[in-house]
Amino acid sequence: MVVPEPHDPGAAWVEINWAGRPVRIEHAWVGPAHSAQPPLVFLHEGLGSVAMWRGFPAQLCAALGCRGLVYSRPGYGRSPARASTEHWGPDFLHRQAHEVLPALLAALGVAERYSLFGHSDGGSIALLHAAHQPRQVASAVVLAPHILVEAVGLASIGDARLQYLQGDLRSRLARYHDDVDSAFFGWNDIWLSPAFRDWDIRADLPHIVCPVLAIQGQDDIYGTMAQIDGIAAALPGARLLKLPACGHAPHRDQPAAVIAACQALAGG
Repeated sequence: MVVPEPHDPGAAWVEINWAGRPVRIEHAWVGPAHSAQPPLVFLHEGLGSVAMWRGFPAQLCAALGCRGLVYSRPGYGRSPARASTEHWGPDFLHRQAHEVLPALLAALGVAERYSLFGHSDGGSIALLHAAHQPRQVASAVVLAPHILVEAVGLASIGDARLQYLQGDLRSRLARYHDDVDSAFFGWNDIWLSPAFRDWDIRADLPHIVCPVLAIQGQDDIYGTMAQIDGIAAALPGARLLKLPACGHAPHRDQPAAVIAACQALAGG
C-alpha cells in the first residue's frame, strides 16, 4: 500500500452528535472562499484522513473554481478514535453516508446543494449518500469505488494486514492518525469479516439522479473494472474513465487526467 508524505492542511474541528455522543470532526476548507459553484465534499479512502489527501483537493478546487470541504471520518486522522468496545458492522459505510455526513454538513451550515468526490470507501459513501439525498447532491465523482466485494480486493486487504503487523505500514500510517490501530483495525477487521462478504450496494445506485463520473485504474489491486462497469449498468448516463498505468489512487497516480475529467463533467 502506497502512503503519501504528510501534509498539513490547517485543519479545524466541529462537533456533531453521532451514535449518542458528541464527536469532534477534523476538517479543512480549501479553494476560493466565495464561488457560485456548489461546494465539493471530499470523502477519503478506508485508511485516509484530511492530511492524506495532501494538496490535491486545493488543486482540484482551483481548477473547478469551487470551494472544497475535506474531513476525517470518526476513527481517522485527528478525529476521535473508536471506543475500545466499538466494532463496525457491515452497515458502517451506510452509517457514514446517512448519519455522519449529513450531521457534519448541518454543523458547518452547508444548506445549499453540494458535489461529492470520493475515493475507495469514500467513493462508496458518496454513492450511498447521493442515492439517499438526491435533491442535495449536484454531482458525484468516485475513484476506485466499491459497490460489491471482490476476492481480489479481499486478498489485497489481507496483504495490508500482514504489512501492518509485520512490515512498516503501521509506522507510515501513524503519521496521519492519532490512534493508528483504531483506524487500521476498524477498516481491516470489517472488510475481512465473513459478515461483510455479501455486502453489495448495487440496488441503491438507481436512486442516484445527479451526474456521476466513475474512475478506475487498470492496475488497481483492490478492485476490478466490474466496480465501475456495475455503476454504468445501474446508471446508463454515468461517465467512466479507465486509466492505464494507474493503481488504487488515480488522483495521485494520474492527477491531470482526473482533473480534466472533473472539468469535463462540470462543463456538462
